[in-house]
Amino acid sequence: MAGAGYDCDVLVIGLGPVGALLGTLLAQSDLSTIAVEKDSEVYPLPRAAHFDHEVMRIFQAAGVAEAVLPHTRPAAAYEFRSASGEILLSFGSPSSTASGWAQGYMFHQPAVENALRARLDSLAPGSIRLGQTFSRLHQDPDGVTVELANGTSLRARYVVGCDGGRSPVREALGITLDDLQFDEPWLVIDVSHGPEASLPKVNLQICDPARPTTCVLMGPGRHRWEFMLLPGETAEDVLGDDFILPLLESWNTGPITIERRAVYRFHGLVARSWRQGRVLLAGDSAHQTPPFAGQGMCAGLRDAMNLAWKLKAILSDGADPDLLDTYQQEREPHVRTYIELAIGMGRVVCTLDPEAARQRDALFIAQRAAGVPALPPPTPQPFAAGCLMPGSSAAGTLFPQGIADGVRLDDVLSDGAWLIGDVTGSVPPGVQALPLESEVIAPFAQGLRQWLTAQDAAAVLVRPDRYIFGTGRGPDLCAAYGEALGL
Repeated sequence: MAGAGYDCDVLVIGLGPVGALLGTLLAQSDLSTIAVEKDSEVYPLPRAAHFDHEVMRIFQAAGVAEAVLPHTRPAAAYEFRSASGEILLSFGSPSSTASGWAQGYMFHQPAVENALRARLDSLAPGSIRLGQTFSRLHQDPDGVTVELANGTSLRARYVVGCDGGRSPVREALGITLDDLQFDEPWLVIDVSHGPEASLPKVNLQICDPARPTTCVLMGPGRHRWEFMLLPGETAEDVLGDDFILPLLESWNTGPITIERRAVYRFHGLVARSWRQGRVLLAGDSAHQTPPFAGQGMCAGLRDAMNLAWKLKAILSDGADPDLLDTYQQEREPHVRTYIELAIGMGRVVCTLDPEAARQRDALFIAQRAAGVPALPPPTPQPFAAGCLMPGSSAAGTLFPQGIADGVRLDDVLSDGAWLIGDVTGSVPPGVQALPLESEVIAPFAQGLRQWLTAQDAAAVLVRPDRYIFGTGRGPDLCAAYGEALGL
């Protein structure tokens, strides 16, 4: 669809999981997409270790859920323990979720990235350009021209920087970061192991002031430890076997093989602007979080899902480009909720003063015994602003995915928006009208009817990212959706 004078509709800079997902979703929408990546292959070692149920639903939407599943295992309980082993905090997994998938998954990141790239390449052969480095960009009212380090250039209607925490795209735009005042260095050790290894079956934060430590499951056959650096320690001090092996031996793991050792700074940062004209930021280029809530990659993949449908609405359905202003409106509060949760968890873990740790332990044990949560629940609030129907109580929440006879709702409906229930009146472009009596929705009709009754609504309009635009009467929903998109 790119048209004369354009190499593509959307140019994605960076092909980590966020860029690969965004490219895939755009290609599924028949938008012309090019993704450039400075490296020549997928980074061979894992960085993220966890994703949640909503992300698995996003993988389902991208057509890679079945390819991803063999490289995952359901997330276990998540416990914060004192140095003596007492449980301070415990986060379990609910039996059901709105997405129709398990609450969370531990996974092997390179396998997921390879699945996404394979899917993108199958949808848009030749769209992936490896070994090409972003240099600079220039935008005008009609598009963006990106110059690459090899002297070539590409022109697109929109550009999305998915190029990581250091983000040359963000730097080129002159966008600064809000520092949320958390910055701690940690040693990260990833290992592989066989079935004879003896490893914890739950994910752990050991809140030991002598050395705060993380121990978590990853994909099948892999495990991760993270050890906080103490004052005065440097990366050079902690990366050798003489430092690492005694730490691991204290866990009595049995046979393991170290695959990666690295020092990272865990910090919370948010870009002050995620859009400048026709250039947008997503993933780590827009926000970075400490890992304690397991939501870093998840946040970036939610960005991609949010952006993909809005770019499609603009480029294919004629929506107003100002719809992109709702991207940061919706995503930033969601991101900040999780970053603040992760920082709160990190401050629990990173206490080095023994007396402060003793007081913390006593308080948390007492709160746990009394059933009082010491931290807010890890669930963000609904979108407070953005592309939503005013006055609808359900707007901005994730629409539940029903399962009937082993089939998931999303798999039998279109990739676009859905109007379910009362479908009288004209339907805006990109919206699938679905009366409860329709053949395609019949297996799910009982559950959907119960849900609408609970909402006291005749219909629901579900956005392409599976968040609810609003509930009410069909004609009112369609009129409000068309107005929100500028159609």
